[in-house]
Amino acid sequence: MTDLPTPADLQAARELLEGVAVLTPMEESRWLSAMAGGPVSLKCENLQRTGSFKARGAYVRMARLTEDERVQGVVAASAGNHAQGVALAAQMLGIKATVFMPEGAPIPKEKATRGYGAEVVFHGRYLEDALVRAREFAAETGAVLIHPFDHVDIVAGQASCGLEILEQAPDLQTVLVPTGGGGLLAGIALAIKEHHPHVRVVGVQAEGAAAFPGSLAQGSPAALKSMTTMADGIAVGVPGDITFRAVQEYVDDIVTVSEESLSRALLALLERAKMVVEPAGAAAVAALLEQPTAYQTPVVAVLSGGNIDPLLLGKVIRHGMASAGRYLYLRVCISDRPGGLARLLAELGEAGANILEVSHERISPVLAVDEVEVRIQMETRGEPHAEQVVTRLRERGYRIFE
Repeated sequence: MTDLPTPADLQAARELLEGVAVLTPMEESRWLSAMAGGPVSLKCENLQRTGSFKARGAYVRMARLTEDERVQGVVAASAGNHAQGVALAAQMLGIKATVFMPEGAPIPKEKATRGYGAEVVFHGRYLEDALVRAREFAAETGAVLIHPFDHVDIVAGQASCGLEILEQAPDLQTVLVPTGGGGLLAGIALAIKEHHPHVRVVGVQAEGAAAFPGSLAQGSPAALKSMTTMADGIAVGVPGDITFRAVQEYVDDIVTVSEESLSRALLALLERAKMVVEPAGAAAVAALLEQPTAYQTPVVAVLSGGNIDPLLLGKVIRHGMASAGRYLYLRVCISDRPGGLARLLAELGEAGANILEVSHERISPVLAVDEVEVRIQMETRGEPHAEQVVTRLRERGYRIFE
């Protein structure tokens, strides 16, 4: 049976990380607390060195290499955050590092990894493809593979985050943890259950990349056939042996969240908490947005990372605004006479909507000869306001196409 880190291992890892990992803040969130009906706090691992929790496990794993192993160098596979953690640890320990990234990995993560001195090679579409190549590279060169999650030292390193949570929020009843391969979830669960077994530990996965539910149902790690999610940091197709066992034994529940909830959570964190997080890092908050009263408070939601491509951030913000009803798209039928469009736009202006784009469609079987369809994109203040805009137009006699 696969061995798990012991409590002594977790404490030793934390001591090893003193002066290396940052004691990230625990911020109370009033807006989430109001939604949840009790205290909700954010564990801000997006403010960790390299912008995510990954530096913790990577450093512990690599600091325990022998001198002979260090001479051979290390190799890793990562979509970005583990890559940066390995690269930083390698720089601090004087070890040569090679990192394989899947094609399409975020540019800022690639640049940051190179900035820490690691060599970056792109390979494959998914993390599992890059991991296969990293294993081959290790066999070819003798480099030590630093797995992104499936190693006792990696899990022990990530557990330091759980030990901090216990000290910063001693009264917590629930902790929500973004989950891909399960390293952070396993570490936090081991740390918390050792001291407070009553605390509910919940892993949160993206619906389009949720390997744990099927694996737990099967009783062993099961690979997904495909994955589709904006949350590249938790897009892992199969759990590891060590992380699976830890999750199976110590985690109370795994929940999944939609892409819409991820983007809404990211936008809300930006607006309300002034926190920049990547989609994966927002998964715990997304779970709260979907089911705000499902978790006993006090709740701690872990923000696992903040490394997001500015271009993706722009897209996710727009997606989040649309999901929150802040963007409204309407197809409205008006009379094809002078002043018809002006009157429609005046109504929208009176309703408080901000027009972004207007287009006309005159050729359609649903239109009469003297009618035109107007397609309008606009900004609103949210779903209630958007409903008010639609209601106002209908009350004024406008026909709105569904």
